[in-house]
Parts: sequence; structure tokens; C-alpha cells
Amino acid sequence: LPLTCLTDRAYLLAARAAGPAMVSDVAVQSILNNTADAVEEMIEGLVLLNPSLKRLGGHNVVVRASLDRSKVALVSGGGSGHEPSHAGWVGEGMLSAAVCGAVFASPSTAAVLAAILHVTGPAGCLVVVKNYTGDRLNFGLACEHAKALGLSVELVVVGDDCALPHRGLGIAGRRGLAGALLVHKVAGAAAAAGGSLEKVAAEARSTAASLGTVGVALKTCHPFGTLVEERIAAGSMEVGLGIHGEPGASLARLAPADAIVDEMLRMIVSTEEGCSYLALPRGERVALLVNNLGAATPIEMCVVARRAITALRSVHGVRVSRVYSGAFMTSLDMSGVSLSLLRLDDERIARLDAPAAPLAWPASATPAADAAPLPPPELPSGAQTSHVPAADATTPPILSSEQQAATLRAVRAAAEAVCALEPLLTEWDQKVGDGDCGATLQAGGRAVLADCASYALSHPAAAVAGLCYSVSRGMGGTSGVLYAIFLSSVRAELANASLAAAPTSAQMAAAFCAGAQAVGRYGGASEGDRTMLDALLPAAAAFTAAA
Repeated sequence: LPLTCLTDRAYLLAARAAGPAMVSDVAVQSILNNTADAVEEMIEGLVLLNPSLKRLGGHNVVVRASLDRSKVALVSGGGSGHEPSHAGWVGEGMLSAAVCGAVFASPSTAAVLAAILHVTGPAGCLVVVKNYTGDRLNFGLACEHAKALGLSVELVVVGDDCALPHRGLGIAGRRGLAGALLVHKVAGAAAAAGGSLEKVAAEARSTAASLGTVGVALKTCHPFGTLVEERIAAGSMEVGLGIHGEPGASLARLAPADAIVDEMLRMIVSTEEGCSYLALPRGERVALLVNNLGAATPIEMCVVARRAITALRSVHGVRVSRVYSGAFMTSLDMSGVSLSLLRLDDERIARLDAPAAPLAWPASATPAADAAPLPPPELPSGAQTSHVPAADATTPPILSSEQQAATLRAVRAAAEAVCALEPLLTEWDQKVGDGDCGATLQAGGRAVLADCASYALSHPAAAVAGLCYSVSRGMGGTSGVLYAIFLSSVRAELANASLAAAPTSAQMAAAFCAGAQAVGRYGGASEGDRTMLDALLPAAAAFTAAA
């Protein structure tokens, strides 16, 4: 859907008329010692976790423990709060050093210069920053100081944001977003391969010019120590926002994942006048970066990646040669995702595939051709999940027509009684449990009533398999599977009895006992633990005694 379909003018006007963001009097909670020390302690933890990294004394700078200064060094950084960017990308094949500012604040010129001086040798140093004013100024000034000291240094600025039209960018230009990571990877691989500073810088600039990124968030981020602010109302989302919690380019109603992804891709590859940043002809090869902005769940990330890959292939006609999904450039706890596309050629693919030491870099990036499932195995009778199990057609009926009719009446009566008891069971469970017992059992009873006419009542084991099928499909939660375990064991006991006639009381008692024992065996409970076994085991004992 185009953005106009995701938004509603009256809705947007009402949302904007509601006034400024809602700010509570509750501070953001965090697992920290002191917000002022958070970045320094984060770096100490990172270094302890990774022996190949070191901290540069006196500065919040992470460097490789071992440096080859005969090769071009690669330095990047910016404000913290985007982890694993940037310190998480320090390692052979990527960054030589990362300079960490305070949360969402550019690092000082002195810290950047210290990083450059530490890592730079005769081959020179490439400095890569995202397009934010503070980073451009502090990193740029440090580069000038380094040049004055006789070092060979080049600066590349990455601006991959596709959310704003050209006319709305002002003097700042496009914001730097998660796509900058791919510039780090390409340039790092070029440097590791022994490329000259000019070659490495040229590849970095070419990669930056072949990038496009758009982000979407349902909730903005919450910096440590600040008051909780919820700028994005429930049922809304911001499209095209930055990685520091800046407002998005547009406000829209929350839409299904596929529609959101389609809109993001449309913005990235737009050919509209004033909005064309990364036009992709059909057949073009691309790398896709699905980035977790902080609080998107793994389920959401896979759903987004699924649609992005299929839409790029089927709608836009491009070849997704490489795909990366994960938390690469976050915004603290922002609930959202960004999509980045990078135009590929053979050399760029080789750079992306080159070895990289940082643990945060994905080990594999080649997408599957499709998501077609393998054919499932044939399930045995009693374990079917798609239809009511049938009796073995090669064996004659065991129960007479009268016995089958009586069994059906008994099953229906029991199911109806369970359904009728739902209010009482719910009331009891609300007092001692989580309140879902009545509804769960009623769902099972309704499934039995819907299916029982199809049960293979001529064969007792098959009839119990039908009950097990109904309970399995109708009941959720722990109790549903426990009842299914009980009935499955009853069925197996009856099947093993090789019945030639209606089961005797002793055979039915043995089957009931087998079911109760299976519940205890798999559920891990015993009599007296205040579970269903406190009813099942005494009933089994009484059944056996009566038989």
C-alpha cells in the first residue's frame, strides 16, 4: 500500500491536535549502576567478553588488541545507544577502532584523534561517520588535526535515509542510518585485502552512494534517566524516523506487517521526482539488511524479513543475493525495524562475504530460494491432526450397532456436562489458578460434540483416538496436552489388548490406569501435588478395585 493508504487525513489531524507527547513523572528504569558511567562500564564489559578488543586509556575508544599498521586502518563511531554499533564492529575485516560518545551524543574531537593516532600507520586511515552534524564536525576536525601531524587520513560520510524528499533535507542532507554498517564491512574487507587508502575510500564512497534505508517504529526510544515519554500513540506508527528518536517523516495508522514492509521498500526504491535515491532496475542484485531498532521481537523480525525478501523478488523483480537480519544499529529500546538495500556487483559481494572477526557479524547471509515445506511424514492412527482418525478397514467391527449408539450417547452427555460446568469451573480457577480452566474444558467439550459423529465407534481404540484428536485440536494450554496424553495412552492400551469383543471392565480399568500413569510420567507431578492426578489416581484405583 502507498503511504496515502496507510494514513488518514482526519486521523493525522486529530493526532497532531492532541498536543505534545505524553510525558509521565516516572523515570525510565534500567539495569545500570549510574547513567553517567554507563558507556564506560559497557566498554569494560565488552572488552571482558572479547579478548581481541582493548580500551584505549583515558578515552571511550575500543580498538583491536592486535593491529597490522601496514594496512589501511578503519575508524568509525558516534553516540552510544546504537549497540552493537559501533564498538561491536571492531575486529579483523571491519573496524580498527570505534569511538563511543555518550548516549546519542557525538564523541569529542580529542577521543576521535586519539583513536586515529593509535591505529594509523604508513598505509593511512579511513574515517567513516554517519551524516549527523556533531559527528561530521568532531570527526572532521580530528581528521584535520591528524593530517597536520603528517598522517594520511580520509573521511567518508554516509547518508542513506530515503524517508525525506530532496527539498526537505535542508543543509544537513540525508541522515546516516543502519546502512552505514554495510559501508564498514565493504571498506573493512578492502582494507584487510591490502587496498590502498584511495582504493578503500573509493569503495566506501561507492557503497554509501548505492545504499537506501527507511525505518518504522511503534514506540520511540527512552534514554536512560529521562522521564518516560510516549510520543507515538497506540494504534499509530512513525515512518522514516531517525536512530535518536527524532520524529518520523510521517505518522500513519498501524498496518499489517506486509503493508508496512511494502511501503518501506516503495520509499527506498522510489523513482518519483524529488524522492529518488536508489532506483533499482529489474534483475538488479541487492543485499538486504533487516535491522532491529531495539525492541522488535524475533518473531516480528522474521515476519518482516519474510515479506521483504518475497516482495523484492516478486514485486520489484530484484535478486536478493545477500540478507542480514538482527540488531545491527539500535536506538536503545525503540520498538521498530529498518530496512536497508545495497546495490551489488561481484566485487561488493566478495567484500561482504570476506571473513570478519566481530562476533556480531552474521556467519551466513545467502537467502534460501523459497520457504516451501518438506512433505510431512504419515502419522499413525491416533496421532492425526488434520482429520478424525479412522478404524483399520481390514479388521471387522468390535462393537455392535447398539454398543456404538450407547457409546456415542455417553460421549455426548459427558461433553455437554463439561460445557455446562464452564461458569463454575472458571469461578473455581479464578480463585486458585489463572481462570482459564472452564473456557479450556468447554473448548474441548465443543470440539468433541462437533466431531463425535465421525468417530470410529466400531473399534474402541479408534474411538478413543477420535476423542484424543478432538481434545488436541480444541484445547490449548497445559491441560489440553495432558488430556491428550491421557487419552493417547488409553488408546494404546486398548490397541495392545487385541480386542475381539467389547473390552471388559478389567481391560478398561487397565487402560484408565495407563492414562493416569502417563500424565504423571510426562507432567512430572505425583498424587498430593494439587494437580489433576489427585482425581485421576484415586479414580484409577477405584476403577481397578471395582473391576
